[in-house]
This record gives sequence, C-alpha cells and structure tokens, in this order.
Amino acid sequence: MDDSLLSPLLEKLARHHLIPGAQFAVHRDGRTQAVEFGEQEHAGGVPMTGQARVPVGSISKTFTAALAMVLVSDGDLDLDEPLAECLPAGLSEGLTARHLLSHTGGLPSDPDEVRATSLRRHAQDLCRRTAPMHEPGRRFSYSNSGYVLTGHLIEIVTGMSWWEAMSSVLLRPLGIDPHFVVAPDGGQATVPGHAVNPATGRVVPVEQSLTLVDAPAGSIAASALDLVALGKLLAGLGPGLVDDDVLAGMRVPVPGAEPFGMADGWGLGVALYDGGWLGHDGTGDGTSCHLRVHPESGTVAALTTNGSTGFTMWREFARELGIGDYDGFRQLGKPLESTREFMGRFFNGDTEYSVVPGVDAPLRLVVDGEPFAELTLYNDLVFAMRDVDTGETNQTGRFLRDSHDAEISWLQVGGRLARRHTAA
Repeated sequence: MDDSLLSPLLEKLARHHLIPGAQFAVHRDGRTQAVEFGEQEHAGGVPMTGQARVPVGSISKTFTAALAMVLVSDGDLDLDEPLAECLPAGLSEGLTARHLLSHTGGLPSDPDEVRATSLRRHAQDLCRRTAPMHEPGRRFSYSNSGYVLTGHLIEIVTGMSWWEAMSSVLLRPLGIDPHFVVAPDGGQATVPGHAVNPATGRVVPVEQSLTLVDAPAGSIAASALDLVALGKLLAGLGPGLVDDDVLAGMRVPVPGAEPFGMADGWGLGVALYDGGWLGHDGTGDGTSCHLRVHPESGTVAALTTNGSTGFTMWREFARELGIGDYDGFRQLGKPLESTREFMGRFFNGDTEYSVVPGVDAPLRLVVDGEPFAELTLYNDLVFAMRDVDTGETNQTGRFLRDSHDAEISWLQVGGRLARRHTAA
C-alpha cells in the first residue's frame, strides 16, 4: 500500500464510477493518513474535506455493537442472558443480545409498516407483531430489526436515549464529533448521497429516507477518519473502553452465522473476511461506505463515497490495495440450465421476493413488485445478480433446501433469508 498512490487511485476510481466525492483513511505502522477527492454535492462547488460527514448506513450497526461491548465490559450487559425479562413480550424466550448482534435471532429484516415514534414503542411493536423465521441461533439472516432492539436494550441499560448513550459513552471518548442523519432534535447536516446511473451518466442528489426508530441500524454520519477511530478500537489500539477479552469475543465466528453473499463469517457486530480481516459495509441513500480492520498487523482502512456506485468502486479499491474483502464469485461453478424449481414467492417478514422468468437472464428477482436483479444460476444453488438499474454484477445469493433431497425452501439475498411460500 504505497502512500503516494492513494490520492491518484482514489481520484481515478471515483471519476470512473461517476462518484462526486470520496474519502479514504488508513492507519498502519502506528500512523494515520487520509486523502480526499471531489465535492460534497455534485456540481455544488463545496470540496469533500477530511471533516465532512457521510451517512455510513449499516456501519452504524458496528458502532451500536461497540457501544454494547462497552456495557459488557462495564458489567452492565450480559450477552447470553435471555432478554424476555427486559424486552416486551412476544419474541422467543431464548433470544439473547448475542443473537441480536450476530443476526442469528431469527428476526426478519424490517417491519412492513412503522407507526411508532420512539425506540421503546417501536420495540414493543416489533415484539408483538413479528413472527420469528426460525429459532434463535439456527441460521443467519441480516436484520435491521435486531439492531433496533439492541438500541432499545442500550436505552434500558443506560437510562439514556440511544443517541445520548452513543454520543457520551462511545463517540466522544473516541474523539468523534457525533453526527446523525436522524435524531429527536432533527439531526445534523451531512454530505448528500447521489443516485448514479453509469449507463446514462446521470448523477442526481438524493435525500436520506431513514426513519427515526431505525437509528441504531443506520443513522450515523461519519468521515473516513471517524471510521478509522472505530476500527482502531476494534483492533485494540484505541482508548480502553472495551476489555481485550470482550474485543476478542467480537471477532470469533458465531456458530450458525453463514452470511452468504456478504462475508466469510460473522462475529458480534462485525463481518469476518479471509486473511484475518473484519469490518462492515454500509449504504445510505446514494452513499456507500466501508471499514476494514486487520488486528494482527494493526491496520485499519476506511472508504466513504457519496455515490450509489461506491460499492463497485470499493471492490476495485480494496483489490488494488490488498485490503480484505468478500468475493462471492470465487464460489461459482457451472451455469445451470434447468431453473423452473427455483421460481416462486419467498418472504422475509412482510417483504416479498419473487423469482420469475428473466428478461436477459434465466431468472429475475422482483422485490415487493419492483424488478431488482437478473439472476444467473450456478451449481450448488448459487446465483450471480445483475442490477436491473445499473447493469452491474457485483453480488451473489443462493437458494437453500431444508434437507438434501427436499424442495427449495429458502432464498438468501444480501444476507437476508426469505422462506418459500407454499399455497395452502
């Protein structure tokens, strides 16, 4: 990772992917370096500085997990204590904080309708209205709802709102100036995201659509330097907010957590990648941000972008610099010709995934009635996904059976499991 190449590489890839602005920061060999490119808003004239805060999407979950680990270190939270006594009734009695942090709680990703205006009321609605997809600990299914419940749990333990606890217990001790996309006081100004269409060259600013009650899963805005500060904590290089044994426990692969299409394994609030890397990816509306940590070497790297094509840019950036990442395409075998048995309707909570005949590929994935991706199926029930809007093929998913000779029972996309609907 040649320091002199960072700025030219960042500019080259950002321009290629039509991204208005980007930040990259890296900590290694005991020092931190940061480079920036472009502007905060397309054609807006305001430069992307090292202090600009970009909505980091689901990397907020790693912040929430780190905050929970501070409480574990302080003896205020037990990862394996059943939550039935402190969360509203309705969910499995065996559900624990460990399940929530590792996406193995059996919870769907998102509720169909959000009526509550506080985490407490939203948690009550989730517990009363959510039908678990499976028993806790059996499978991995990426869940925003699980982190909403974690945020409410933090409020119960600390007696503060999630925003107050996040700011005072974690962010400020890390030297991070708290910025939130949504907050009870309206949130702070952040870098806007952009919808990028590579085919037409259009770059359009978009507003963030996150709801207040989903804050623990996705509301933090941060710079690449802020993400490096979090990464240093995870690597054991930051202030002693979390005990070493608790940090080590975050990095251990959780049994049953198979995040196909996202990572090689999953710990507590962090994705695990081959080569000893860990981290998390995050997408806001028109933003894509990425954090990687290599505890053994003390290396931390973070990229923030304000364009929807940032995920593809990250893949190329990480490959150029030798940063750990997930490659779902290395597992693809030979294409399958027979696809009829894979068609049908699959549900994750209220979200419907329909697999129908494709237009330019054997199969098409439709999410809640909207075309999402063209699917090419391979051996081992794995498929490559080509985005119908951007034309990019940068993600994989899979089908699953409950037993070797059974019919297709599950679809896994973006880490989320969806159970097949069978007519009565």
